[in-house]
Amino acid sequence: MNEQRAARSVEAVFREDRSRLLALLAARFGDLDLAEETVSEAIEAALERWPVDGVPEKPLAWLLTTARRKAIDRIRRNHAYAERLAILQVESDRAATTVPAEPGFDDIPDERLQLFFTCCHPALSPEAQTALTLRFLADLATAEVARAFLVPTATMAQRIVRAKRKIRSARIPFRVPGPDELPARLPSVLRVIYLVFTEGYAASSGNDLLRPDLADEAIRLARILHRLLPREREVTGLLALLLLTDARRAARTDAAGGQVLLEDQDRALWDTDLIAEGQRLLVPALTGPGVGPYAVQGAIAALHDEATDFEATDWPQIAALYEVLLQIEPSPLVALNRAVAIAMRDGPEAGLTLLDALDDAEELRGYHLLPAARADLLRRLGRTTEAAAAYRAALALVGNEAERATLARRIAGLSDQ
Repeated sequence: MNEQRAARSVEAVFREDRSRLLALLAARFGDLDLAEETVSEAIEAALERWPVDGVPEKPLAWLLTTARRKAIDRIRRNHAYAERLAILQVESDRAATTVPAEPGFDDIPDERLQLFFTCCHPALSPEAQTALTLRFLADLATAEVARAFLVPTATMAQRIVRAKRKIRSARIPFRVPGPDELPARLPSVLRVIYLVFTEGYAASSGNDLLRPDLADEAIRLARILHRLLPREREVTGLLALLLLTDARRAARTDAAGGQVLLEDQDRALWDTDLIAEGQRLLVPALTGPGVGPYAVQGAIAALHDEATDFEATDWPQIAALYEVLLQIEPSPLVALNRAVAIAMRDGPEAGLTLLDALDDAEELRGYHLLPAARADLLRRLGRTTEAAAAYRAALALVGNEAERATLARRIAGLSDQ
Protein backbone atom coordinates (compact mmCIF):
# COMPACT_ATOMS: atom_id res chain seq x y z
CA MET A 1 0.00 0.00 0.00
CA ASN A 2 2.86 2.39 0.82
CA GLU A 3 4.34 1.76 -2.62
CA GLN A 4 1.00 2.45 -4.30
CA ARG A 5 0.48 5.63 -2.31
CA ALA A 6 4.01 6.79 -3.04
CA ALA A 7 3.58 6.09 -6.74
CA ARG A 8 0.30 8.03 -6.78
CA SER A 9 1.91 10.96 -4.99
CA VAL A 10 4.84 11.05 -7.41
CA GLU A 11 2.48 10.82 -10.36
CA ALA A 12 0.33 13.68 -9.03
CA VAL A 13 3.33 15.97 -8.51
CA PHE A 14 4.86 14.93 -11.82
CA ARG A 15 1.66 15.64 -13.73
CA GLU A 16 0.93 18.99 -12.11
CA ASP A 17 4.36 20.42 -11.39
CA ARG A 18 6.99 18.80 -13.61
CA SER A 19 7.16 21.93 -15.75
CA ARG A 20 7.67 24.04 -12.62
CA LEU A 21 10.55 21.82 -11.52
CA LEU A 22 12.11 21.95 -14.98
CA ALA A 23 11.75 25.72 -15.15
CA LEU A 24 13.30 26.23 -11.72
CA LEU A 25 16.27 24.01 -12.45
CA ALA A 26 16.78 25.43 -15.94
CA ALA A 27 16.72 28.96 -14.53
CA ARG A 28 19.15 27.98 -11.76
CA PHE A 29 21.64 26.01 -13.85
CA GLY A 30 21.03 27.32 -17.37
CA ASP A 31 20.80 23.87 -18.95
CA LEU A 32 17.64 22.10 -20.11
CA ASP A 33 19.38 18.71 -20.39
CA LEU A 34 20.67 18.90 -16.85
CA ALA A 35 17.24 20.01 -15.59
CA GLU A 36 15.44 17.18 -17.36
CA GLU A 37 17.89 14.50 -16.24
CA THR A 38 17.94 15.54 -12.58
CA VAL A 39 14.14 15.83 -12.39
CA SER A 40 13.95 12.25 -13.65
CA GLU A 41 16.53 11.18 -11.06
CA ALA A 42 14.56 12.91 -8.31
CA ILE A 43 11.41 11.07 -9.41
CA GLU A 44 13.31 7.77 -9.26
CA ALA A 45 14.57 8.63 -5.79
CA ALA A 46 11.03 9.42 -4.63
CA LEU A 47 9.75 6.07 -5.90
CA GLU A 48 12.54 4.40 -3.93
CA ARG A 49 12.40 6.42 -0.69
CA TRP A 50 8.77 7.39 -0.18
CA PRO A 51 7.45 3.83 0.30
CA VAL A 52 10.06 3.43 3.08
CA ASP A 53 10.10 6.89 4.68
CA GLY A 54 6.53 7.92 3.87
CA VAL A 55 5.30 10.61 1.51
CA PRO A 56 6.72 13.97 2.66
CA GLU A 57 4.38 16.72 3.77
CA LYS A 58 5.52 18.87 0.83
CA PRO A 59 6.29 16.49 -2.05
CA LEU A 60 7.15 19.20 -4.58
CA ALA A 61 9.66 20.79 -2.19
CA TRP A 62 11.25 17.37 -1.57
CA LEU A 63 11.59 16.72 -5.29
CA LEU A 64 13.06 20.16 -5.93
CA THR A 65 15.63 19.86 -3.17
CA THR A 66 16.61 16.37 -4.35
CA ALA A 67 16.90 17.46 -7.97
CA ARG A 68 19.02 20.49 -7.06
CA ARG A 69 21.42 18.36 -5.03
CA LYS A 70 21.74 15.87 -7.85
CA ALA A 71 22.38 18.68 -10.31
CA ILE A 72 25.15 20.13 -8.13
CA ASP A 73 26.70 16.68 -7.65
CA ARG A 74 26.66 16.10 -11.39
CA ILE A 75 28.25 19.48 -12.07
CA ARG A 76 31.01 18.79 -9.55
CA ARG A 77 31.76 15.44 -11.17
CA ASN A 78 31.71 16.80 -14.69
CA HIS A 79 34.72 18.96 -15.58
CA ALA A 80 32.79 20.37 -18.52
CA TYR A 81 30.48 22.04 -16.02
CA ALA A 82 33.23 23.38 -13.76
CA GLU A 83 33.30 26.85 -15.28
CA ARG A 84 29.51 27.03 -15.19
CA LEU A 85 29.45 26.13 -11.49
CA ALA A 86 31.94 28.88 -10.71
CA ILE A 87 29.82 31.39 -12.61
CA LEU A 88 26.69 30.23 -10.84
CA GLN A 89 28.31 30.76 -7.47
CA VAL A 90 29.11 34.42 -8.15
CA GLU A 91 26.28 35.54 -10.42
CA SER A 92 24.32 38.01 -8.37
CA ASP A 93 21.58 38.35 -10.97
CA ARG A 94 20.67 34.71 -10.42
CA ALA A 95 19.95 35.33 -6.75
CA ALA A 96 16.30 36.02 -7.49
CA THR A 97 15.84 32.54 -8.93
CA THR A 98 17.66 30.70 -6.14
CA VAL A 99 15.34 28.93 -3.70
CA PRO A 100 16.09 28.02 -0.07
CA ALA A 101 17.97 24.75 0.53
CA GLU A 102 14.88 23.23 2.15
CA PRO A 103 11.97 25.14 0.64
CA GLY A 104 8.38 24.91 1.69
CA PHE A 105 5.71 25.00 -0.99
CA ASP A 106 5.13 28.72 -0.60
CA ASP A 107 8.87 29.37 -0.95
CA ILE A 108 9.02 27.82 -4.42
CA PRO A 109 8.83 30.44 -7.17
CA ASP A 110 7.11 29.65 -10.44
CA GLU A 111 9.75 30.13 -13.12
CA ARG A 112 7.66 28.76 -15.97
CA LEU A 113 7.35 32.21 -17.50
CA GLN A 114 11.11 32.18 -18.08
CA LEU A 115 10.81 28.77 -19.70
CA PHE A 116 8.00 29.99 -21.99
CA PHE A 117 10.20 32.77 -23.35
CA THR A 118 13.25 30.53 -23.64
CA CYS A 119 11.35 27.89 -25.62
CA CYS A 120 9.85 30.59 -27.87
CA HIS A 121 13.01 32.65 -28.38
CA PRO A 122 13.19 34.24 -31.87
CA ALA A 123 16.57 32.57 -32.47
CA LEU A 124 14.69 29.25 -32.69
CA SER A 125 12.59 28.17 -35.66
CA PRO A 126 8.78 28.14 -35.21
CA GLU A 127 8.86 24.32 -35.38
CA ALA A 128 11.50 24.16 -32.65
CA GLN A 129 9.58 26.66 -30.50
CA THR A 130 6.44 24.53 -30.67
CA ALA A 131 8.32 21.28 -30.05
CA LEU A 132 10.13 22.64 -26.98
CA THR A 133 6.95 24.16 -25.57
CA LEU A 134 5.10 20.86 -25.88
CA ARG A 135 8.04 18.92 -24.44
CA PHE A 136 8.93 21.10 -21.47
CA LEU A 137 5.80 23.10 -20.64
CA ALA A 138 2.99 20.81 -21.78
CA ASP A 139 4.92 17.84 -20.34
CA LEU A 140 4.44 15.69 -23.44
CA ALA A 141 6.88 12.85 -23.99
CA THR A 142 9.02 13.07 -27.12
CA ALA A 143 6.89 10.36 -28.75
CA GLU A 144 3.75 12.41 -28.05
CA VAL A 145 5.32 15.54 -29.51
CA ALA A 146 6.30 13.49 -32.57
CA ARG A 147 2.68 12.39 -33.01
CA ALA A 148 1.57 16.01 -32.81
CA PHE A 149 3.92 16.83 -35.70
CA LEU A 150 3.23 13.55 -37.50
CA VAL A 151 6.93 12.71 -37.68
CA PRO A 152 8.89 9.69 -36.39
CA THR A 153 9.93 9.81 -32.74
CA ALA A 154 13.62 9.69 -33.73
CA THR A 155 13.14 12.72 -35.98
CA MET A 156 11.49 14.69 -33.20
CA ALA A 157 14.15 13.64 -30.70
CA GLN A 158 16.82 15.03 -33.00
CA ARG A 159 14.83 18.24 -33.52
CA ILE A 160 14.59 18.76 -29.76
CA VAL A 161 18.30 17.97 -29.29
CA ARG A 162 19.23 20.53 -31.95
CA ALA A 163 16.96 23.14 -30.36
CA LYS A 164 18.52 22.60 -26.94
CA ARG A 165 21.98 22.80 -28.51
CA LYS A 166 20.95 26.10 -30.13
CA ILE A 167 19.88 27.46 -26.73
CA ARG A 168 23.32 26.61 -25.34
CA SER A 169 25.40 27.75 -28.29
CA ALA A 170 23.48 31.00 -28.77
CA ARG A 171 23.52 31.60 -25.00
CA ILE A 172 19.78 32.15 -24.99
CA PRO A 173 19.04 33.34 -21.45
CA PHE A 174 16.50 31.78 -19.11
CA ARG A 175 14.77 35.00 -18.19
CA VAL A 176 11.61 37.00 -18.69
CA PRO A 177 12.08 39.85 -21.19
CA GLY A 178 12.13 43.31 -19.68
CA PRO A 179 9.25 45.76 -20.15
CA ASP A 180 10.84 47.15 -23.30
CA GLU A 181 11.24 43.70 -24.87
CA LEU A 182 7.99 42.09 -23.76
CA PRO A 183 5.68 43.55 -26.45
CA ALA A 184 7.94 42.14 -29.17
CA ARG A 185 8.56 38.76 -27.52
CA LEU A 186 5.12 37.86 -26.15
CA PRO A 187 3.43 37.33 -29.56
CA SER A 188 5.68 34.35 -30.34
CA VAL A 189 4.63 32.64 -27.10
CA LEU A 190 0.97 33.30 -27.82
CA ARG A 191 1.38 32.10 -31.40
CA VAL A 192 2.83 28.76 -30.31
CA ILE A 193 -0.06 28.12 -27.92
CA TYR A 194 -2.58 29.15 -30.58
CA LEU A 195 -1.00 26.88 -33.20
CA VAL A 196 -1.12 23.93 -30.81
CA PHE A 197 -4.80 24.63 -30.19
CA THR A 198 -5.72 25.00 -33.85
CA GLU A 199 -4.10 21.65 -34.65
CA GLY A 200 -6.17 20.13 -31.85
CA TYR A 201 -9.35 21.89 -32.95
CA ALA A 202 -9.04 20.91 -36.62
CA ALA A 203 -6.25 18.42 -37.31
CA SER A 204 -4.37 19.16 -40.51
CA SER A 205 -4.12 15.46 -41.38
CA GLY A 206 -5.09 12.01 -40.17
CA ASN A 207 -8.45 10.31 -39.81
CA ASP A 208 -9.84 12.31 -36.89
CA LEU A 209 -11.11 15.87 -37.15
CA LEU A 210 -10.21 16.64 -33.54
CA ARG A 211 -7.05 16.17 -31.49
CA PRO A 212 -8.49 16.71 -27.98
CA ASP A 213 -5.11 16.03 -26.36
CA LEU A 214 -3.54 19.00 -28.13
CA ALA A 215 -6.53 21.28 -27.56
CA ASP A 216 -6.49 20.45 -23.85
CA GLU A 217 -2.74 21.07 -23.57
CA ALA A 218 -3.04 24.41 -25.35
CA ILE A 219 -5.78 25.53 -22.97
CA ARG A 220 -3.71 24.37 -20.00
CA LEU A 221 -0.71 26.34 -21.28
CA ALA A 222 -2.90 29.40 -21.82
CA ARG A 223 -4.20 29.12 -18.25
CA ILE A 224 -0.64 28.89 -16.90
CA LEU A 225 0.43 31.91 -18.92
CA HIS A 226 -2.63 33.84 -17.76
CA ARG A 227 -1.81 33.09 -14.12
CA LEU A 228 1.76 34.28 -14.69
CA LEU A 229 0.82 37.40 -16.71
CA PRO A 230 -2.66 38.31 -15.48
CA ARG A 231 -2.41 41.95 -16.60
CA GLU A 232 -1.43 41.19 -20.20
CA ARG A 233 -4.69 41.71 -22.08
CA GLU A 234 -3.72 39.63 -25.11
CA VAL A 235 -2.91 36.68 -22.85
CA THR A 236 -6.40 37.06 -21.43
CA GLY A 237 -7.79 37.43 -24.94
CA LEU A 238 -6.09 34.25 -26.13
CA LEU A 239 -7.45 32.22 -23.21
CA ALA A 240 -10.93 33.62 -23.85
CA LEU A 241 -10.69 32.72 -27.55
CA LEU A 242 -9.61 29.15 -26.83
CA LEU A 243 -12.37 28.58 -24.28
CA LEU A 244 -15.11 30.11 -26.44
CA THR A 245 -14.01 28.04 -29.42
CA ASP A 246 -13.44 24.78 -27.54
CA ALA A 247 -16.89 25.10 -25.96
CA ARG A 248 -18.33 23.70 -29.22
CA ARG A 249 -16.12 20.60 -29.26
CA ALA A 250 -18.80 18.03 -28.36
CA ALA A 251 -21.02 19.18 -31.23
CA ARG A 252 -18.33 19.27 -33.93
CA THR A 253 -18.39 15.55 -34.68
CA ASP A 254 -21.13 12.94 -34.90
CA ALA A 255 -21.17 9.52 -33.26
CA ALA A 256 -19.02 8.11 -36.07
CA GLY A 257 -16.45 10.90 -35.81
CA GLY A 258 -17.71 12.69 -38.92
CA GLN A 259 -17.52 16.46 -39.18
CA VAL A 260 -20.59 18.47 -38.20
CA LEU A 261 -20.49 21.99 -39.63
CA LEU A 262 -21.40 25.00 -37.48
CA GLU A 263 -24.76 25.46 -39.20
CA ASP A 264 -25.78 21.89 -38.34
CA GLN A 265 -24.46 21.62 -34.79
CA ASP A 266 -26.68 20.77 -31.82
CA ARG A 267 -26.06 23.83 -29.70
CA ALA A 268 -27.42 22.09 -26.63
CA LEU A 269 -24.11 20.20 -26.63
CA TRP A 270 -22.06 23.37 -26.32
CA ASP A 271 -20.31 23.81 -22.96
CA THR A 272 -22.07 26.73 -21.29
CA ASP A 273 -19.53 26.90 -18.45
CA LEU A 274 -16.65 27.44 -20.88
CA ILE A 275 -18.71 30.02 -22.76
CA ALA A 276 -19.46 31.92 -19.55
CA GLU A 277 -15.80 31.85 -18.49
CA GLY A 278 -14.68 33.02 -21.91
CA GLN A 279 -17.20 35.86 -21.88
CA ARG A 280 -15.97 37.01 -18.47
CA LEU A 281 -12.36 37.02 -19.68
CA LEU A 282 -13.28 39.03 -22.77
CA VAL A 283 -14.33 42.03 -20.71
CA PRO A 284 -10.81 43.00 -19.52
CA ALA A 285 -9.28 41.80 -22.81
CA LEU A 286 -11.44 44.24 -24.79
CA THR A 287 -11.35 47.12 -22.30
CA GLY A 288 -9.04 50.01 -23.09
CA PRO A 289 -7.01 51.13 -26.10
CA GLY A 290 -4.92 48.88 -28.27
CA VAL A 291 -7.13 45.81 -28.49
CA GLY A 292 -5.17 42.81 -29.77
CA PRO A 293 -6.00 40.23 -32.46
CA TYR A 294 -6.76 37.35 -30.08
CA ALA A 295 -9.25 39.46 -28.15
CA VAL A 296 -10.99 40.44 -31.40
CA GLN A 297 -11.13 36.80 -32.49
CA GLY A 298 -12.50 35.98 -29.06
CA ALA A 299 -15.28 38.54 -29.57
CA ILE A 300 -16.13 36.88 -32.90
CA ALA A 301 -16.22 33.46 -31.23
CA ALA A 302 -18.49 34.87 -28.50
CA LEU A 303 -20.97 36.14 -31.09
CA HIS A 304 -21.18 32.64 -32.59
CA ASP A 305 -21.66 31.14 -29.12
CA GLU A 306 -24.40 33.61 -28.20
CA ALA A 307 -26.55 32.85 -31.27
CA THR A 308 -29.46 30.56 -30.45
CA ASP A 309 -29.23 29.04 -33.94
CA PHE A 310 -27.25 29.58 -37.12
CA GLU A 311 -29.84 31.92 -38.63
CA ALA A 312 -29.69 34.14 -35.54
CA THR A 313 -25.94 34.74 -35.90
CA ASP A 314 -25.07 38.45 -35.85
CA TRP A 315 -23.21 38.45 -39.17
CA PRO A 316 -23.11 42.27 -39.50
CA GLN A 317 -21.21 42.55 -36.24
CA ILE A 318 -18.96 39.60 -37.09
CA ALA A 319 -18.13 41.19 -40.46
CA ALA A 320 -17.37 44.47 -38.70
CA LEU A 321 -15.04 42.70 -36.25
CA TYR A 322 -13.20 41.06 -39.14
CA GLU A 323 -12.72 44.55 -40.58
CA VAL A 324 -11.12 45.54 -37.28
CA LEU A 325 -9.00 42.39 -37.24
CA LEU A 326 -7.83 43.05 -40.78
CA GLN A 327 -6.62 46.49 -39.67
CA ILE A 328 -4.82 45.07 -36.63
CA GLU A 329 -3.34 41.98 -38.27
CA PRO A 330 -3.64 42.18 -42.06
CA SER A 331 -3.30 38.75 -43.67
CA PRO A 332 -4.94 36.77 -46.49
CA LEU A 333 -6.36 34.32 -43.94
CA VAL A 334 -8.17 37.10 -42.09
CA ALA A 335 -9.34 38.46 -45.44
CA LEU A 336 -10.74 35.01 -46.29
CA ASN A 337 -12.74 34.86 -43.07
CA ARG A 338 -13.93 38.42 -43.63
CA ALA A 339 -15.12 37.49 -47.14
CA VAL A 340 -17.17 34.60 -45.76
CA ALA A 341 -18.72 36.86 -43.10
CA ILE A 342 -19.58 39.50 -45.70
CA ALA A 343 -21.13 36.79 -47.89
CA MET A 344 -23.35 35.84 -44.96
CA ARG A 345 -24.24 39.51 -44.44
CA ASP A 346 -24.56 40.79 -48.02
CA GLY A 347 -25.01 37.65 -50.11
CA PRO A 348 -22.80 35.14 -51.97
CA GLU A 349 -21.94 37.46 -54.86
CA ALA A 350 -20.34 39.98 -52.51
CA GLY A 351 -18.30 37.21 -50.92
CA LEU A 352 -17.18 35.78 -54.25
CA THR A 353 -15.83 39.13 -55.38
CA LEU A 354 -13.66 39.30 -52.27
CA LEU A 355 -12.51 35.69 -52.63
CA ASP A 356 -11.45 36.28 -56.22
CA ALA A 357 -9.10 38.98 -55.01
CA LEU A 358 -7.31 36.37 -52.85
CA ASP A 359 -6.48 33.95 -55.67
CA ASP A 360 -2.87 35.10 -55.91
CA ALA A 361 -2.22 35.21 -52.15
CA GLU A 362 0.89 33.10 -51.49
CA GLU A 363 -0.21 32.36 -47.91
CA LEU A 364 -3.40 30.70 -49.16
CA ARG A 365 -1.78 28.67 -51.92
CA GLY A 366 -2.50 25.05 -51.12
CA TYR A 367 -5.02 26.02 -48.42
CA HIS A 368 -8.13 23.94 -49.01
CA LEU A 369 -10.54 26.30 -47.26
CA LEU A 370 -10.19 28.94 -50.01
CA PRO A 371 -11.68 26.75 -52.80
CA ALA A 372 -14.06 25.21 -50.24
CA ALA A 373 -15.41 28.67 -49.33
CA ARG A 374 -15.76 29.55 -53.00
CA ALA A 375 -17.58 26.25 -53.63
CA ASP A 376 -20.06 26.93 -50.81
CA LEU A 377 -20.91 30.35 -52.22
CA LEU A 378 -21.26 29.01 -55.76
CA ARG A 379 -23.55 26.28 -54.45
CA ARG A 380 -25.73 28.89 -52.74
CA LEU A 381 -26.00 30.71 -56.08
CA GLY A 382 -27.07 27.54 -57.87
CA ARG A 383 -23.91 27.46 -60.02
CA THR A 384 -23.48 23.74 -59.45
CA THR A 385 -20.95 22.98 -62.16
CA GLU A 386 -18.56 25.64 -60.90
CA ALA A 387 -19.25 24.61 -57.31
CA ALA A 388 -18.37 20.99 -58.08
CA ALA A 389 -15.08 22.06 -59.66
CA ALA A 390 -14.23 24.19 -56.62
CA TYR A 391 -15.11 21.35 -54.23
CA ARG A 392 -12.86 19.01 -56.20
CA ALA A 393 -10.04 21.57 -55.98
CA ALA A 394 -10.49 21.69 -52.21
CA LEU A 395 -10.62 17.89 -52.07
CA ALA A 396 -7.25 17.70 -53.79
CA LEU A 397 -5.69 19.88 -51.10
CA VAL A 398 -7.29 18.73 -47.85
CA GLY A 399 -5.25 16.43 -45.59
CA ASN A 400 -7.82 15.46 -42.98
CA GLU A 401 -10.05 12.49 -43.75
CA ALA A 402 -13.07 13.83 -41.84
CA GLU A 403 -12.96 17.04 -43.88
CA ARG A 404 -12.47 15.03 -47.07
CA ALA A 405 -15.67 13.15 -46.29
CA THR A 406 -17.54 16.45 -45.82
CA LEU A 407 -16.34 17.77 -49.18
CA ALA A 408 -17.23 14.50 -50.88
CA ARG A 409 -20.75 14.73 -49.45
CA ARG A 410 -21.04 18.27 -50.77
CA ILE A 411 -20.05 17.13 -54.25
CA ALA A 412 -22.52 14.24 -54.13
CA GLY A 413 -25.25 16.59 -52.94
CA LEU A 414 -24.84 18.81 -55.98
CA SER A 415 -26.19 16.07 -58.23
CA ASP A 416 -29.49 16.24 -56.34
CA GLN A 417 -29.95 19.93 -57.11
